Amino acid sequence: MGEIVVVRHGQTEWSANGRHTSTTDLDLLPEGAQRARRLAGALADRSFVAVVSSPRKRALRTAELAGLTVTEIDADLAEWDYGDYEGLTTQQIRAERPGWDLWTDGCPGGETPEQVTVRMDRFLGKARPMLTVGDVAVVSHGHASRSLASRWLDQPVSFGARLSLDTATLSVLGHEHGNASLRAWNAPVA
Repeated sequence: MGEIVVVRHGQTEWSANGRHTSTTDLDLLPEGAQRARRLAGALADRSFVAVVSSPRKRALRTAELAGLTVTEIDADLAEWDYGDYEGLTTQQIRAERPGWDLWTDGCPGGETPEQVTVRMDRFLGKARPMLTVGDVAVVSHGHASRSLASRWLDQPVSFGARLSLDTATLSVLGHEHGNASLRAWNAPVA
């Protein structure tokens, strides 16, 4: 059984500032592009039956710089839709809505945790048959990737709150004795 190698995109201006970024299509910062290039070395010894990317520019550029040839663009891998909270930081949101938590509350005008669950489950339904042939690379975003890992582990997306994920890192979703497992998580590259 193959593994899903999750690549989080490189740093953008908004990710550097903690601003929620879903539909705003930002490019990578020079530092983000540099770190994305470093991913190529860590991925060089792997072959993939598919490389599936979010449609966002930051994910597609990261894939390119990491030496990955995208074989499919899948909107299910796009970042959570933050709706009215697009471009805001958690601190700004909580100043208006104390106690707000993305993982349980979702976003007004955007997605709920239940909607993200449906997307991630749908993507995993498409990916599992590919894993019978080999490894699949996924190039995505912070909250979306954390949600994907949660669903891989048969946990609610809210479990993603406990999975920190930095930009331009690699994670591996695999199996241990037939059970879904995290083989690696939030691994930086040298």
